[in-house]
Amino acid sequence: MTRKSLRRVVTAGLAFTGLMAVSGIASAAGDAAKGEQLYASQKCSMCHSIAGKGNKKYPLDGVGGKLSAADLHEWLVNPEAQAAKKGEKPVMKMKSFKSLSADDLDSLVAYLQTLK
Repeated sequence: MTRKSLRRVVTAGLAFTGLMAVSGIASAAGDAAKGEQLYASQKCSMCHSIAGKGNKKYPLDGVGGKLSAADLHEWLVNPEAQAAKKGEKPVMKMKSFKSLSADDLDSLVAYLQTLK
């Protein structure tokens, strides 16, 4: 094996290992596909829109690039406090998702983080 081909094999192996590590971290933090299902089952589109689908008054497009996972989590479990932090007085109060399991909350956050 030449030095060049050995370098390619090592680089590919490191890239694969890195991808596996990242996917393990992502799945530990939450399942975005499950979060998308929760978004639908919790009827979030009654108040929010994504890619033009849903209520256009409160779009979520780009929210994953604007807010951290911790901020998204706080918006889900304590929306009134988050709105107060921003100095906003919403026309409609956002539903709190405190009743969701920690796994479901993590999945919903993981889905919202994909909206960049």
